[in-house]
Order: sequence, then C-alpha cells, then structure tokens
Amino acid sequence: MSSSDPTVQPVPASVVEQVDAADVTLHNPKRAVISIGSNLGNRLETLQGAIDALEDTPGLRVKAVSHVYETEPWGVEAGSQPSYFNAVVLVKTTLPPDSLLERGHAIEEAFERVRDERWGPRTLDVDIVTYQDVVSDDPRLTLPHPRAHERAFVLVPWYDVDPEAVVPGHGALADLLTTVGKEGVSVRTDLELRLPE
Repeated sequence: MSSSDPTVQPVPASVVEQVDAADVTLHNPKRAVISIGSNLGNRLETLQGAIDALEDTPGLRVKAVSHVYETEPWGVEAGSQPSYFNAVVLVKTTLPPDSLLERGHAIEEAFERVRDERWGPRTLDVDIVTYQDVVSDDPRLTLPHPRAHERAFVLVPWYDVDPEAVVPGHGALADLLTTVGKEGVSVRTDLELRLPE
C-alpha cells in the first residue's frame, strides 16, 4: 500500500480533539433552562462570569442568553435590598440533573454566595428551571423549579430566548406570562450578556 494512500494518513491532533469534544458535549444532550440572578457587587460582571463558568463545564454548552432584566427582590420589604439583575440561559448538556445542580452550587460558591437567610441578598443565584421535560419532586432538586411558573423575573427573560417553551405540568410559557404579567421586570437595554465564543 502506498504511503500516499489518504486512508493511512495520520489524523491531525486538532481534528481528534474536535471529534472527542463533540462526542463528549453533544452525545445525546439534554436541554435545560437556567435562571441566574445577582443583587450584590458588580451584578453584570457576576452574571457574565456565571455564563462563562457554565460554558467551561465539561459536557455543557450554552446555546442562548436572554437580555438583562432589573427586578426588585422577591419576598422582602421594599427598599431593604438592592435590585437584582436577572437573566435566563438555555443550555444543552450531557450532565444528569444532580450533577448540573452541583455545578450550579459550585459556581455560586466561586462567587462567594452566602446562604444564611431565605430570600437574602446574594452575589449569585443559579437555579435549574427545567431539565428536558423531567418532572421530579425530589426535595434536593424539584423539577421544574417549584415557583418558576409564577415568577415574572424568570418567565420574562425565558420568553426572550424560547417563546414556544412549555413548563412541564404548568403549560405554555406565553400563557403563564399573560397570567403573571411583566410588572416589576424592566429590561436593561444598556447592558448585554455575551454568548461564550
């Protein structure tokens, strides 16, 4: 067999790496919706850092990022905390839900999230809203997120990136948004979150 036979040429290492990466990240991926929020420190920088950290997760690819929305804190007295920046991220992932949850917590910790009071201020909140069409009442990770369907700060940015979405067990996102309304959720057209390269 001649050495010029293309079938015996070595495959460049860069091609092997691309194939391996594609296999790891795209082999039967699941679609997940993640809500991110921050009301302490440099909120925009923190949200971008969370998106970049998600993209850097093996077996996960960020597919879409919503606009940035400014909202008042949930469940606390008006004016007692700074306002939030919120966004929604669509990802495709081969990670199972519990591993995705662990990664979300690790990203929160990297941004020095403190969990000492319910609805307290936080540098970063990373919540899994839905994972494919999984419905689970596991107390560690309830899917879909148990309150997402009634929170405008989740529904409005989610509608940005996936207007046809359905919330398992609750119905079409567009219908939920009509019921919940958009009050208190202001788009920040002066700010932008980048999709990772």
